[in-house]
Amino acid sequence: MTTSPNTGPFTGRVVLITGASRGIGAATARAFAAEGAHTVLASRDGAALHALRDEIAQGGGSAHDVPTDVADDAAVAHAVDVAVARFGRLDVAVNNAAAHGSRPVPLAAMSPRQFDTTIAVSLRGVFLCLRHEIGAMTEGGSIVNVASTAAEQGVAGLADYVAAKHGVVGLTRTAALDHAADGIRVNAVLPGPIHTERLERAGERARALVAGTLPLRRLGRPAEVAQTILWLCGPTADFVTGAVLAVDGGRLAGTPAFVQR
Repeated sequence: MTTSPNTGPFTGRVVLITGASRGIGAATARAFAAEGAHTVLASRDGAALHALRDEIAQGGGSAHDVPTDVADDAAVAHAVDVAVARFGRLDVAVNNAAAHGSRPVPLAAMSPRQFDTTIAVSLRGVFLCLRHEIGAMTEGGSIVNVASTAAEQGVAGLADYVAAKHGVVGLTRTAALDHAADGIRVNAVLPGPIHTERLERAGERARALVAGTLPLRRLGRPAEVAQTILWLCGPTADFVTGAVLAVDGGRLAGTPAFVQR
């Protein structure tokens, strides 16, 4: 990654990104760094964070890593404190960390432990992040919560994840209302099927099957979600708050026509 850190629209801005070690989170960190931001990378995977920090620094960007479990209130508070202590402020936050079970399980067969674990990271974690991030944004700011198309529809076997992502949208809209007067904008993106490490491991046939269900007939790229997040956090979106924006290849638009063209 090569950056021009002194010329981007986010030059000097301080950006905290959770779930930054891979996929959408890592792509978002790279994109902000390329636009001149100071990036604070948070994730449970300390080794991956360290590697990403070095990659960004070698490309001329600014990054600091802080291993963080977003389900732990004290850990979230520490990550925000580190951002402010190191760079003097917090301007932008991207709450991307999430979790769900390793395989689909029908609701009646899902253990309370699995449900609680997913909610702790994917919903309560966003709540904890919002609390501490908003408290640190003394001069206003912008927050984007990464939800999912599962926030707008059911998904068989993923009751825990679906419930969490529906909740993230509710938190987004409520936080936007509660803190608009503080100069803080809060929005959400709903990624559809994105070609991340999880889908890479699933294999080419599985990826083709998923892509075939989308009107655009392809998987999304992490960088495409990242660029949407940058737009929401930037000056051209200053009048946008409480918005929920799908980046999904048309998935939520409806069922595509299965007709050869």
